[in-house]
Amino acid sequence: MIDERLAKAIQIALHPQDYKICEGCDSIVSKITRICPNCHSYRYNENKSDVMNQAVRLGQSEQKTVTKEDMY
Repeated sequence: MIDERLAKAIQIALHPQDYKICEGCDSIVSKITRICPNCHSYRYNENKSDVMNQAVRLGQSEQKTVTKEDMY
């Protein structure tokens, strides 16, 4: 699972303009997302360097948040 997270983190870090950080749960979501699928927040941080730093941090750690995929 870590390798998959790291691969996604690299993709995000290379294209931070396509993503944003949810201010409710710190998840990284697509730039076109209006409501966070994890916590239903609608406030985001779109700063590219923050997105890159968050991607690297999340890519090196285990998943801790519950996602909708975990419910099924």
